[in-house]
Amino acid sequence: MKLLPLTPDGQTPIRVLTIAGTDSGGGAGIQADSRTMAMCGVHACVAVAAVTVQNSVGVSGFHEIPPQIVADQVRSVVGDIGVGAAKTGMLASTAIIEAVAEVCGEVGIGRGQAVPLVVDPVCASMHGDPLLHAEALDAVRHTLIPIASLVTPNLDEVRLITGIDVVDDASARRAAEALHGLGAQWSLVKGGHLRTSTSSTDLLFDGDVFHEFTSPRIDTGNDHGGGDTLAAAIACALANGYPMPDAVAFGKEWVTRCLAASYDLGAGHGPVSPLWRLH
Repeated sequence: MKLLPLTPDGQTPIRVLTIAGTDSGGGAGIQADSRTMAMCGVHACVAVAAVTVQNSVGVSGFHEIPPQIVADQVRSVVGDIGVGAAKTGMLASTAIIEAVAEVCGEVGIGRGQAVPLVVDPVCASMHGDPLLHAEALDAVRHTLIPIASLVTPNLDEVRLITGIDVVDDASARRAAEALHGLGAQWSLVKGGHLRTSTSSTDLLFDGDVFHEFTSPRIDTGNDHGGGDTLAAAIACALANGYPMPDAVAFGKEWVTRCLAASYDLGAGHGPVSPLWRLH
């Protein structure tokens, strides 16, 4: 794959902002975003929206950051440092989603703005533990997704958001259309959880044209943080000036390599790993 360029020593790299929750086990969330951004040659800025208590087995609790503090982090970073792209992950509550949407509009992040926004609408962990209050789903649908340059739900999140159970190509296309209909500029329906073949196909839709991205399916149970890693890699490519289809193609290749490099950690699911670039 063609990698994103690394910035020469002493020069300021491209900056990308992640607005998300932490993972105390280091496998997903802001930790996964920051690892991918570093390995893509990007300086990661962060706005912490929630602090989770989790390990490789599951999430046992989380604490929400006050919405104004979340918004102030975004405002502070963008006003001083500037960013070329941004992504969201775990936002936890309606109040945080509303605060993030408001500040993104204020500082020029999101659909139709100067800075593209990748929305990973995190609703639950891979273990099924809730990471979003149930009543906040309407805010995801009607406040967060409409400001997305790209929305990247997994299949469980697709079902929660749209009511569509993706089981084949036809239902994946309906889901992509439904997500676009909620206001996203581009929608991406990921096929990683649709284990019906030896390949994995993601479907990108802009309201007119479908783009398909297929990779070999990596046989591993160590896939913690895969969705975060994909969205972060896409944001890095967008910040480097890639058009959306090319950015998604890069992200797809990146997360496939990260899955192939995944490792055991703890008693549960280990993380995908961008550390392969070091080798």
